[in-house]
Amino acid sequence: MMSFGKMPVDDLICIAHAGGGFRLDAAHRYPDELVQIATAAKAGGATVIFSGMAAHYTDDLIRIATAGQGSVIFED
Repeated sequence: MMSFGKMPVDDLICIAHAGGGFRLDAAHRYPDELVQIATAAKAGGATVIFSGMAAHYTDDLIRIATAGQGSVIFED
């Protein structure tokens, strides 16, 4: 079984767009990937939890949150 952390971003986008919520260790993901996942979660009505976000810049967190419009939770 593959963990969400090792899944390609396109698979994560498809899951979120289909309405599937999940927790993702996002510490080593690019902000643009997280924006795409957040946008898909919003469209699919899912909630995604991004952990390991302490290393990301505030501007990136704002972009991701704006894309998700309430569908994203950040964890340290």
